[in-house]
Amino acid sequence: SFGESRLPPLKTVPKVELSSFMGDWNVVGNIPSSTEKGCHNALEQYELRPDGNVAITFSCSKGGFDSPREVHHFEGLIQNPGINSEWRVKMKLFGLIPIKLPYLVIDLAQDGSYTVIGYPSREYVWIMARAKSLPEEVWKGILSRLSEQGYDVSQVVRVPIQ
Repeated sequence: SFGESRLPPLKTVPKVELSSFMGDWNVVGNIPSSTEKGCHNALEQYELRPDGNVAITFSCSKGGFDSPREVHHFEGLIQNPGINSEWRVKMKLFGLIPIKLPYLVIDLAQDGSYTVIGYPSREYVWIMARAKSLPEEVWKGILSRLSEQGYDVSQVVRVPIQ
């Protein structure tokens, strides 16, 4: 299935406090999926729904800061309630085929200022921050921990944000 890997499982964080995890996250870096290539001002927004699932809205301007916003809606299904570090994200492949992709919270600042979402195959990663940028030493620390988890960090790109 999607996201399977022969690599060791990604280590997730011990716990995600959902109420503080909700809200707006700037995607400051990633190994982009095809839909994210060329994104500027990428924003991931989470809202906890009454059924315990997470409404996810991803938006970005493709190709430049002045390009129109592209908006996509997904649903996050929490796989380990109480710990909340492993989700499946429901989306439609090619707009038709329903799939559920693994979404693993593998890094999270104690103060909630940044988080890193991993993908088991290491094909994708998302580095997200509440602010529009991260201090260089924080960025380097994140890349170092990604490398320890088997990521090729030379593939990580910074997402242009204004």
